[in-house]
Amino acid sequence: MRREASAIMATATPVAPATVDLGPAAALSCRECGTRFELGPIFACVECFGPLEIAYDFGSEDTEHLRRRIEAGPASIWRYAPLLPVPADVASKPNLNPGWTPLVKADNLGRELGFTAQLHIKDDSGNPTHSFKDRVVACAIEAARAFHFTTLSCSSTGNLAGAVGAAAARAGFKSCVFIPHDLEQGKVVMAGVYGGELVGIEGNYDDVNRFCSELIGDPAGEGWGFVNVNLRPYYGEGSKTLAYEICEQLGWRLPEQLVIPIASGSQLTKIDKGLQELIKLGLVEDRPYKIFGAQAEGCSPVSAAFKAGIDVIRPVKPNTIAKSLAIGNPADGPYVLDIARRTGGAVEDVTDAEVVEAIKLLARTEGIFAETAGGVTVGVLKKLVETGQLDPAKETVAINTGDGLKTLDAVSDAGMTTVIRPTLESFRSAGLASA
Repeated sequence: MRREASAIMATATPVAPATVDLGPAAALSCRECGTRFELGPIFACVECFGPLEIAYDFGSEDTEHLRRRIEAGPASIWRYAPLLPVPADVASKPNLNPGWTPLVKADNLGRELGFTAQLHIKDDSGNPTHSFKDRVVACAIEAARAFHFTTLSCSSTGNLAGAVGAAAARAGFKSCVFIPHDLEQGKVVMAGVYGGELVGIEGNYDDVNRFCSELIGDPAGEGWGFVNVNLRPYYGEGSKTLAYEICEQLGWRLPEQLVIPIASGSQLTKIDKGLQELIKLGLVEDRPYKIFGAQAEGCSPVSAAFKAGIDVIRPVKPNTIAKSLAIGNPADGPYVLDIARRTGGAVEDVTDAEVVEAIKLLARTEGIFAETAGGVTVGVLKKLVETGQLDPAKETVAINTGDGLKTLDAVSDAGMTTVIRPTLESFRSAGLASA
């Protein structure tokens, strides 16, 4: 195993640390054994093959001064540049400037589900390519600049491919992204329109990801930054900005409960990391919160492990309409279990039929058209309330990660309720006239 880890590290030669400006990022640290490494395009520990993440030196800035500096920042994730692995002047560079999306008071949905406390939807469909992936790519692209990569790449279930294509086009990188060959057409078009290479791989996402891992070790991938592989430690930090924004939008306080979809599990783990950082920095008051994970029944290895009370995630072959969550062997699954158990939350799953029902429920009550991943989140939210696992008397935030226009097939039965002739008589005959 150690030899395999060494090979991974050797495939990407880091730039000398003295030339790397990634703001407060101080080192890479193994999540398993704690071994630290210099900043570079590596993602696995040479000692134990554990995943690497960013370790920071946030300095000793006064809490109130930091709060004011954030609040005076741009209406994007770059208001949090002092807490991210990016240079201080990141907002002046060519990028998509994602983030600062609405935290919607979902009163109508809350009433329907029986909430007596405030229910919020953090609606990330308003990002530049209409998914939360713009956040993670924005951080990854700054690492790609620092390490002098020329091509951006990724393995993707759809949304990430579009985010990489768009960000690369804006920043002047080449791009070549890889997706399963049978993705929803809306996501294929959105990923392909930016002019980079879009390559379909015969197989599911896990097959695509394995291929990309092999390409990193081949001369054919020289100069390529794979945002969710060799740049993964930097990429993952973009998800923390969801936690930062939620707390700031709540008036610098923690929500009591969060419901978060699970694909690889990285988003959920980084939201928890972001909440913990805000507590340590004194930007929010420390109080208990619960984190709940949401999966589709057709790809629910983390939910299955949670319900069985075990720590091992058994890989599955995905079979669900929620293709953006269809990762059968989620890398951060074990850490999701730790967080759900530590916070007193849970991991639950819903059927595809419940996903469709939840998409329509959110649209009907709040005017938010979510993609299938959002349907999973809202469907699980509903189920958690019905089963008593989530308390509707506590303030809750559920995350919608993308736009329903990307997954139209899931609700293809929605459409015209009737067709009439262009006459008042026809209008009245259809029962559409007011009393």
